[in-house]
Amino acid sequence: MTDNVVPLFKEPTTATATIPATAPAPTDVVRPVRVWKRTARGLRTAVTHERTRTAARLVARHGMFVIGGTRITAKRTWDGRTASRYERMIRAAEAAGNWEEAKEWEDRLQRFRSGRHSRRMDLLRSAPALAKSTLYGTGLTVGGLLALGIVLAIANKDITWVIAPIAAVIEAIRWIVAIATLVWGPALVIGPWLALLALWGVGRRQQTAPQWTLPAQQRDDAGAPITPSIVVTALRDLGIAPLRNAIKEMGDVGAAMLGPIRIAGCGVEVDVTLPSGVSTAEVQGRRRKLAENLARHEHEVFITIPTAARTVRLWIADSGALDQPIGPSPLVTDDTMTANYKTGRAPWGEDLRGDAATLSLYQRMVLATGLSNQGKTAALRALALWAALDRTVEFRIADLKGVGDWGMFDGLATTLIQGPTDEHVIEATEMVEGLVAEMERRIQAPPGTVFPPLVGIVDEAQVAFMCPAVGADKRPYGGSKATSRYFMAVRKIHNQGRAVDVLLWEGTQDPTDQNLPKLVREGAHTRVSLVLGTESQARMALGDKAVDGGAAPHLLRQGLDKGTVVVASDGIAIPAGQASITVRTHYIDTEQATEVAARAKALRSGITTAHTTDRGPAVDPIADILTVLGTDARVLTQDVLKRLAAANEKAYGGWSFLDLKRVLDGTGAEPYKSDGRMVIGRDRIARVLAGRPDTGSASAAE
Repeated sequence: MTDNVVPLFKEPTTATATIPATAPAPTDVVRPVRVWKRTARGLRTAVTHERTRTAARLVARHGMFVIGGTRITAKRTWDGRTASRYERMIRAAEAAGNWEEAKEWEDRLQRFRSGRHSRRMDLLRSAPALAKSTLYGTGLTVGGLLALGIVLAIANKDITWVIAPIAAVIEAIRWIVAIATLVWGPALVIGPWLALLALWGVGRRQQTAPQWTLPAQQRDDAGAPITPSIVVTALRDLGIAPLRNAIKEMGDVGAAMLGPIRIAGCGVEVDVTLPSGVSTAEVQGRRRKLAENLARHEHEVFITIPTAARTVRLWIADSGALDQPIGPSPLVTDDTMTANYKTGRAPWGEDLRGDAATLSLYQRMVLATGLSNQGKTAALRALALWAALDRTVEFRIADLKGVGDWGMFDGLATTLIQGPTDEHVIEATEMVEGLVAEMERRIQAPPGTVFPPLVGIVDEAQVAFMCPAVGADKRPYGGSKATSRYFMAVRKIHNQGRAVDVLLWEGTQDPTDQNLPKLVREGAHTRVSLVLGTESQARMALGDKAVDGGAAPHLLRQGLDKGTVVVASDGIAIPAGQASITVRTHYIDTEQATEVAARAKALRSGITTAHTTDRGPAVDPIADILTVLGTDARVLTQDVLKRLAAANEKAYGGWSFLDLKRVLDGTGAEPYKSDGRMVIGRDRIARVLAGRPDTGSASAAE
């Protein structure tokens, strides 16, 4: 009994967590995670698989065909029922600035609206007449059928034939209704599908699906022939809103903007007349995007400005054509070729149209610039090799690179300096100053005197402009100031050398205002640029006019467009309205250049090449000043200059008071005023010489 008694109150017990008899193993938790990861990977693989992408593109493509076909059909229907087509043509004519055509389309619009109004009024007026005609026609038909029935009844002697014609008509109507009822059900099912098929066909013919939905073989249209629709589409998608809107509003969808597409060398050429509100600069600034829209690389599309207003000229290369080398130079292939400096033209290469590009060198200064190792020396050397085939041309050459690029002119040029050091720059400067002296001698000759052409060539001229060397007269060899010897000699030749056939050709690299001063750049008649890094450098090389007109050497490909030059010169045939032309020059390697130079040497005889300039005896301006002062205590500066020139015309013939002052500045023997006139004191000059480490000259003078 006591064992079955349940107590009313239980003693409190300590709460303890219920621990299952067996805890789940770690693998029981990890396994669902692994399964989930495997499922996610499988789904990701399925979604990103090429078959899935192809199926998605297929569905999107054909869906867009239907949508696009619906849009085109609706637009055609709307255009046929309304005046929107005429209004669109009016806007297109106004956008193109063709006011006469706009007026003609406006007259057509008025005639269309008048005709439509007349048709609507005729329709309203024809309703009563139509009702009368219907009643009259019905009565006439019924009467005719009754008359026919009477005739049949008389003929068959049976009164029932009176209604036989009417009964036959009623039976025919019954069969028509029965057939229509039978066909109506399937027609309701098939009709919408036929309509969708028709819309799909319209969209497919017009290619309304986006590019990303097309199959790979259709989307890979690189190198496709250039057609008007491709050009207009490329212009529409440039991202220029006024141009895009104008093309959409044109009735011919932009075809009127295009001139004829002409075959031009290894590409095609087309002139595009831009609508009002779109500048040529906007199109030029989007060259890369235009090239990509045309399925071309940027270097395969060139944009220039012809003579016609608001027009751009597009030259579009065949895909990959510009990567193919051009043929060898005629200088190499024709052993009998000779040159005529005055009337001939150097065969330099081919323009983008595939025509021979020839350059006249007659009385023209040449400046060639570009980045390093892009073919600048080879292009400049090709011109010199052609000119060398005229035996009357004399060359004086300074190669401040000094790696032998001009070595074949040894025995052909009267002066050949090769080396990059300051000493070579000094010799090159003295060579150019020698050209100046010869120029001045020729200028002083009697009028009408004919001189043989003298061509000075300085390759890597930036080395001369950046040279820090300073002469004994304290004049720097480099720099671009009025005291710079090289700079001033170049300027003098640019100013007057052409008239007496003393010319200077310079080759520089990576132009800046420091290594190619503005006055030197603008003194060249023929400006040539290879690959450059920036547009500002292109403007330095060719000038603002050429770059604004479409010249773009900074868009050439470094390393891939070696030897391709942009030329701004009146010595080469440039299409009308353009300020420059792009030429792919013939490459003549060193071995071939040596062979051409050998032919040029055979035309000459007795030429000995000097590898340094003749500087004459060394001069000491201060010692010479003391010598010409003689025993006079002080002498007027003007008289000192005259005495120096008389003593050494070559060294001091061109000196002025500034040269004299520059030599004496800071020595303690500067010119000073005596009785209001500038003089030089003998005692001061003697003290300067006496203070030198070697005072032999001063002691002897005293």
